[in-house]
Amino acid sequence: MTTPLANDRFLRALLRQPVDRTPIWIMRQAGRYLPEYRASRARAGSFLDLCQNPELACEVTMQPLARFPLDAAILFSDILTVPDAMGLGLYFETGEGPRFRDPVRSLADIERLPIPDPEQELRYVMDAVRLIRRELQGRVPLIGFAGSPWTLATYMVEGATSRDFAETKRLLYGEPQAMHALLQKVSAAVASYLNAQIQAGAQAVMIFDTWGGSLSPRLYREFSLAYMQRIVDELTREHEGRRVPVILFTKGGGSWLEWQADTGADALGLDWTIEIAEAEARVGDRVALQGNMDPSVLYAGDDVVRAEARRVLDGFKGKTGHVFNLGHGIHPGIDPDRVATLVET
Repeated sequence: MTTPLANDRFLRALLRQPVDRTPIWIMRQAGRYLPEYRASRARAGSFLDLCQNPELACEVTMQPLARFPLDAAILFSDILTVPDAMGLGLYFETGEGPRFRDPVRSLADIERLPIPDPEQELRYVMDAVRLIRRELQGRVPLIGFAGSPWTLATYMVEGATSRDFAETKRLLYGEPQAMHALLQKVSAAVASYLNAQIQAGAQAVMIFDTWGGSLSPRLYREFSLAYMQRIVDELTREHEGRRVPVILFTKGGGSWLEWQADTGADALGLDWTIEIAEAEARVGDRVALQGNMDPSVLYAGDDVVRAEARRVLDGFKGKTGHVFNLGHGIHPGIDPDRVATLVET
């Protein structure tokens, strides 16, 4: 028997149903800005060990909910778990971010890639989802997530974080069919991974297209959006007697909201480079919107945080279908007291 949700306003807002107040959750709400998270990570030994330990992943997922009256929990994990499970050898260099021991640079590399079984190679993620759902006891919904195929491909080809995506774009322009072959494989892996999260208990899912904004409009449609569309088409959209909403988020993608709405996603994430009122005017009757305060506002004082939060809320006033969030993940150096002010506002 599924525990009924005590607070479902997040799910209701994503489906553009009336809510008593605007729901809020925060990208990277479990993270380095919280001292309790830093303690858990130190206990785990490394970021990767933290992700791969279901008990600790559950612990850090729950930490922000103990501090703030948020309207959703998000699975603590990393977008690069999928390419790691495809055999690329994920590791983290201190101060350098994620790296892969075996990046893919050719069609032969791509053809060798397996599509992982989420309940085998990624079992630790599914175990974390099941554990978090039990711990939540119906308090708020749980969000599952994955990186978009294009975003994952940039890491898989570069072998690390990149500013100019030289190797990725060399492959895209020089061997477009190889890039399509990679994206087809990654999109199949991501769809399977997200559906497994839904079966394990995720009640909404989000696709993070962090690097879609690095593409031209034509290439965005061909190499990023088309593969997110494939995933949306393959997702389980009903589970446990409820709709499972899907959120698409392309950082830097505010110019392409109409195309994103055409995918059939329930909601679109917005960064801070577009006014929420403009976004709503363009697509608001078709999808819910999530966002979109600049996370750097949280470096300022409480009065500025309140004013900026109200400005975002006023941009959507009187309409249904808004989930408040930051325009990207919260920065590590933020004071948790500023977050408390934001959530209260």
